[in-house]
Order: sequence, then structure tokens, then C-alpha cells
Amino acid sequence: MKTLGRNLDLTIYLKAIPLLLRHPSLFVMPLGAGAMSLLASSAGRTMTDPVGGFGMSLIQMVVQALYLFAFGVAVIQANNIWRERPGGFDAAWEEARRKAGGIFIAAIGFFFLLYVANFAGSLLGSIVGTVAQVVAAFFLIYTIPAASIGGADGSAALQASINAARSFPLPTAILALVFVGMWYFVPIWLVAPFGDTLGVLGSQIAFIVAQAIVLAYLALPFAKQYDDIAFTRPW
Repeated sequence: MKTLGRNLDLTIYLKAIPLLLRHPSLFVMPLGAGAMSLLASSAGRTMTDPVGGFGMSLIQMVVQALYLFAFGVAVIQANNIWRERPGGFDAAWEEARRKAGGIFIAAIGFFFLLYVANFAGSLLGSIVGTVAQVVAAFFLIYTIPAASIGGADGSAALQASINAARSFPLPTAILALVFVGMWYFVPIWLVAPFGDTLGVLGSQIAFIVAQAIVLAYLALPFAKQYDDIAFTRPW
């Protein structure tokens, strides 16, 4: 159990809250990605509806890649904050620009492997496909931190994530559960009670803001945990 739980630090989830409040610029990229996703989705529907939605999946993939890049910038800034370096947005943005190619390639590889896992598993049934995708996501969860703060390019970031998840399964499982709970459920819980009052567009904007809050928060435990794991580097 000691080996299973090594590098397990649950305090990072609590410490992240005051750090986020002291560094509101962590919200910049998640909010920007959310605004771009709203515009891209709206424009995409306008362009693809006349052709039966053909091409919308490509637009959605671009949007997802933008979100992952935004997350990468936030992770770089969060890592600077944890290390007590200059924790401003400008420094993180400049570093992310230098690593942009590696981050985007890692993001594309991340989505491709999730698709392959789901497709291969679904040959044995839809449930198997979903399970295969979940397992793949578990092992690839550190892909963006590996590319953004680890500086790994493309396939190297994917391999670094697999190695880290395999070597530290318990901290990785907890991080994955926190991510799923916050990213997929918290925005809905925050926005749904006000849906009738806000209207369709208002609800979409509120949902994007809620997602930005979640993404900015998650950047802190992701950065801290990967930095600790990468420093230990038992593989």
C-alpha cells in the first residue's frame, strides 16, 4: 500500500483554492477558449447545417484542442505559482508559445488514442468501448502537463503520461476522479438552476464561465502532481 500511495498528497486540492483566488489571471486562457468554442460552434452550425452537419466533428475537435492548449497555458502558470516563480499570465503565455507545437501535437495524439481505444473496444460492444476509452484516458491524463511543463513533444508526452500513471496509480486515480467530477458535473450543477432565468444564450455563457473556473482550478493540482511525479521519475 505504501508503494501504491506514494506521492499521494491530498492537500493540493485544498491549497489550490486560495492560490486560485490570489492569481485570477489563471482564468484568462480558459475563458478565452470558452469564448472561442462558443463562436466556433455557432459558426460551425451555420456552415454545416446546409450539408447535414458534415464537418461539425472536425470543428469540435479543433475546439477541444483549443481547450487543451488553454489548459496547457494554465498548467504552466500554475507550475510557476507552486514553485514561487513569477506567476503572471505573460510569462506562462510566452513559455506556452515556445511549446505550442508540442502541446497541440500531444493534444491531437490524446484524442486519436481515445478514439482508437473506443473504436477497438466497441467492436466487442458499446460498454466495452466506453470502458476502453476510460482506461485510455486514465493512462493519458498527464499528457498536457508532460507537454507543457515537462517539455515533451507529441508521442513523448503520451509515453510520459503512461509511465507516470502506471507508476503512481492511486494519485492518478484520485486526480482522474476529481477531474471527471468537476469538469462534467460542477458546471451543470452551477448553471442548471438558473436555466429558465438566463435563457439559451445566457445559459451557454454561464456554462462557459463555470467551465473556465473549473479548468483554472484543475490546472493547479494537475501541475503540482505531475511536477512531483516527474521529479521522482521511477521509470
